[in-house]
Amino acid sequence: MHIMIKNLAFILLMTLAAPLFALEVEGIKLENEITQQATQQTLILNGAGVRTKFIFDIYVGSLYLPKKSSDAQQIINGSEAKRISMNFLYDKIESKKMTDGWSDAFADAVDEATLARLKDRIKQFNRYFPDIVEGDVVVLDFIPNSGVSVVINNKVKGIVPGADFQKALLAIYFGDSPPNAGLKDGMLGIVD
Repeated sequence: MHIMIKNLAFILLMTLAAPLFALEVEGIKLENEITQQATQQTLILNGAGVRTKFIFDIYVGSLYLPKKSSDAQQIINGSEAKRISMNFLYDKIESKKMTDGWSDAFADAVDEATLARLKDRIKQFNRYFPDIVEGDVVVLDFIPNSGVSVVINNKVKGIVPGADFQKALLAIYFGDSPPNAGLKDGMLGIVD
C-alpha cells in the first residue's frame, strides 16, 4: 500500500511538473501559458492557426494574451503585453523571401503615411531574419512602453521600438488584410 501511494504521488508530481499543452496544431504542441521574460508576466494561449500560402503550410501562428479576446481591434490597439509565436513547418524560407513578405505585409496593413514613418524600423525588423527552416521558432514579444522583441530559436535578435510599430505588426495579423483568414481566426480563438 505504501509503495502504491508513493507511485501515485510520483505520477501526480510528474504530471504537475510537465508543461501543460492546451492545443496541438499540425503536430506542434502549444503551451497553455507562458511567461514573457521582459515583463515577467504570465500570458495565456488565446488561439492558433496555420499560415498557408498557395497549398503549403508555412507555420503555426499562436497568440498569447493576459486574458482571452476575440476582439481584433482591441488586440491591435491595446497596450498590454502580448506574444505571437511562429513554429515553422515549411522546409526553408530564404531570408530575402521572408523580408520581402514582411515588407509586403506591412504595406497591406497600414496607410502610406504610417508606412513612411515606419520605414527605417521595418528595415531594422527585417535585418533580424536569417534563412528560416522547418522546426525554427520565431517569437515576437510585444513589450509595453518599449517595442517588439524578436527572438529566433531562443536567441534575442533585437527590439524594434515604438507602440506605432507594435500596432502595425499586429495589424498584419488582425487587420483587414491578414496573411490568410484561417490564421487570423485561429489566433483570435474563433472556431467554426
